[in-house]
Amino acid sequence: MHHFQYRENRLFAEDVDLTALAEQIGTPFYVYSEATLRRHMRVFRQAFEHTDALIAYAVKANPNLAVLKILAREGAGADVVSGGELQRALEASISPEKIVFSGVAKTFDEINAAIDVGIYQFNVESEPELEAIAKIARARQTTAPIALRINPDVSAGGHEKISTGRTEDKFGVPWSMARSLYGKARALEGVAIKGVDVHIGSQIAELAPFESAFKKIATLIADLRADGCPIERLDLGGGLGIPYGEGVTPPHPKDYAEMITRVTKPLDVQLIFEPGRMIAGNAGVLVTRVVYVKESIDRKFLIVDAGMNDLMRPALYDAWHDIWPVEKTERDITEYDVVGPVCESSDRFAKARSLPELLPSELVSIMSTGAYGAAQTSQYNSRPLIPEILVHHDQHAVIRQRPSFQKMIESEVIPTWLV
Repeated sequence: MHHFQYRENRLFAEDVDLTALAEQIGTPFYVYSEATLRRHMRVFRQAFEHTDALIAYAVKANPNLAVLKILAREGAGADVVSGGELQRALEASISPEKIVFSGVAKTFDEINAAIDVGIYQFNVESEPELEAIAKIARARQTTAPIALRINPDVSAGGHEKISTGRTEDKFGVPWSMARSLYGKARALEGVAIKGVDVHIGSQIAELAPFESAFKKIATLIADLRADGCPIERLDLGGGLGIPYGEGVTPPHPKDYAEMITRVTKPLDVQLIFEPGRMIAGNAGVLVTRVVYVKESIDRKFLIVDAGMNDLMRPALYDAWHDIWPVEKTERDITEYDVVGPVCESSDRFAKARSLPELLPSELVSIMSTGAYGAAQTSQYNSRPLIPEILVHHDQHAVIRQRPSFQKMIESEVIPTWLV
């Protein structure tokens, strides 16, 4: 469900005409629907309304402060993976008591900052990290709340590069080492065991891998309690997929919740969730303009002004995104490779995609780009970061500006011997 619909053959974001917006803002740009963000958060929250649950939005999916502010007002906490994301969550008025800190390489500075503000939980991913947190907390004469992220060796995710629960992945504590490391944590001063954490991947389109992993974790919790570990929280991560348009229909949050309730109810734990893509993915689109139509020997290229530096997912994960003309046309269907201007062969949004014939200067919308779209942008090829626009009914606001060339280079310095 999203709020991007055609009205009299023109695509609107809520009540904002994207053709008119493109004339005002210039292309390319991201546009987000506030109504969609709120709806997705509410649907997820309602699925667990009879459960003691903390919904900690995965900031990495879309870290824009305006997006975080909306979700904070909907009651969301935050799952952060860096000191910068921690600062963003706090800037958006998310309470530290609703913040969990994940990630495999937390630095001493990041650990100190998280202890300073009193976050809810560190999700610990290795023995060295456990020792570092304990050492820092002892030096500060405090105790850090922790859960160990356990790798259950369950393969899941829409692509090899977004599966995180296998033995070969860098994330989490190996299944075979879980009980022994909890034993070490129980004996360490400076940390307080609060729970168990698991996250097996992203863009998961079926319940079976979740259920397999969660059942394994349920048996581990029973074993840990028998060992004397006071497990009161279970962080089940995120990973629930969204319909990008490639024919995949992921489970509804209600079905996801029913499965989780069945598996975890006997455990009597507080549940923590880290949804990101499910909240933000279909809440955003990338609007781009056709620059050229190039005919080659065996294909047509639709060359647009957005590049892989603006949307990395297709180049990085072979990700599918629906592509819609911003103005509907009755022209014949044509097969295009939709590509951008970046000097890389991987700068391609779609291969052999059937679209109505499109002409230079016409607009297309790359759908479902609200998660891991703007978050992964770069200035490769010295292309400026593109604007992000938030729509609220018939209003819009620029929530990230397109920088000028001077703004792009202001942090660079030419040494005096080159002047």
